[in-house]
Amino acid sequence: MILKLTPTAGQPLYVQLMEQIRHATESGALRDGDQLPGIRTLAEDLVISPNTVAKAYSELEHEGLLELRHGAGAFVSLNRRGKLLADQVSQARQRVGRLIGELLDEGLRDDEIRRVFEAELLQAGELARKR
Repeated sequence: MILKLTPTAGQPLYVQLMEQIRHATESGALRDGDQLPGIRTLAEDLVISPNTVAKAYSELEHEGLLELRHGAGAFVSLNRRGKLLADQVSQARQRVGRLIGELLDEGLRDDEIRRVFEAELLQAGELARKR
């Protein structure tokens, strides 16, 4: 698992870290029971404060995605909801992959497909806000 934070992104580093760990669990890169790097080790690797890593880990523990074991480290802990979400995301990726393959076969380019997806996501978000 490769984590990369962007200090200039306008989003707190701990939030970026949380999102990347969530994504890794949803995509299957991290599985139930996998151990994450220690707080100090990860902070040194990412050149950030250990407090930033600790805050991200703590928030993810509160969400039920991680289990912090004193002296042993942080472990992925996919509860029932987390496992269901990971399965749903995996199935969605497969469906999207098939659709992208079809669109490429029809002659659309990557950038055109990306714009279509982005436009549809924006429209879906607007509809959801109106409800």
